[in-house]
Amino acid sequence: MLHDAIPVISTEQMIEVDRLMIESYGISLLQMMENAGRNLAILAKRQLGMILDKSNICVVVGSGNNGGGGLVAARHLSNWGANVTVLIVTPEKKFKDIPRKQYETICHLPISVVFAGKNSQHIDWDKCNLIIDAILGYGLNRKPHGLIAETIEKINCMICPVISLDTPSGLDTNKGYIFDSVVRANSTLTLALPKEGLLNKAASDFVGDLYLADISVPSILYSQLGLEVPPIFSQDTIVLFKVKKTWPSESILL
Repeated sequence: MLHDAIPVISTEQMIEVDRLMIESYGISLLQMMENAGRNLAILAKRQLGMILDKSNICVVVGSGNNGGGGLVAARHLSNWGANVTVLIVTPEKKFKDIPRKQYETICHLPISVVFAGKNSQHIDWDKCNLIIDAILGYGLNRKPHGLIAETIEKINCMICPVISLDTPSGLDTNKGYIFDSVVRANSTLTLALPKEGLLNKAASDFVGDLYLADISVPSILYSQLGLEVPPIFSQDTIVLFKVKKTWPSESILL
């Protein structure tokens, strides 16, 4: 099966993939972010039955690259007819350069932008049809705290589905360590290849169904790292890798 040929990578290897993409292959962070965010939006649309008109979607973002991907998804979902609210859980001044470009773009669109701790009480969580978690990415190395931790707990109280980008916020992608506050996602769309921590048995209740997203990593780059990767995305840019009900003993690839 194709699934058996897909390698699992560490966080350190994914950092190297990102570095080589930019430095050796001229694929910018902005391009990767656009690919990630568009795939996230497509998965959200599919999970809402392809009907976005009047759907209420809350995209929760941080100020890093994971948040930038969430902002790209928010832009696409709004363009496709959804009623989108973006909840930002870090101060505006903390945005990194590339995510800031995404933030500045959505400020020109019919998207409600809310900062946690300021006017977040105006979010009608009970009307959400879907929550997208794009708060923290694979760079997490300590437990979430403050507004981030509070927001994670709020997300976990909601009854609507949750999709996490790359990893549920609060979950370590290297060893699968679960911090005090972790988003409990129905689905996780991880980028490129599955990370080791996401396949940890204890992580399954937080990861939910695990999907892989194409961010346009060249096969030659993987070969440079000693990885043999089949053409995973030859039929679709989103691939289902594991479904929650089969964890940990069984996996499927569609």
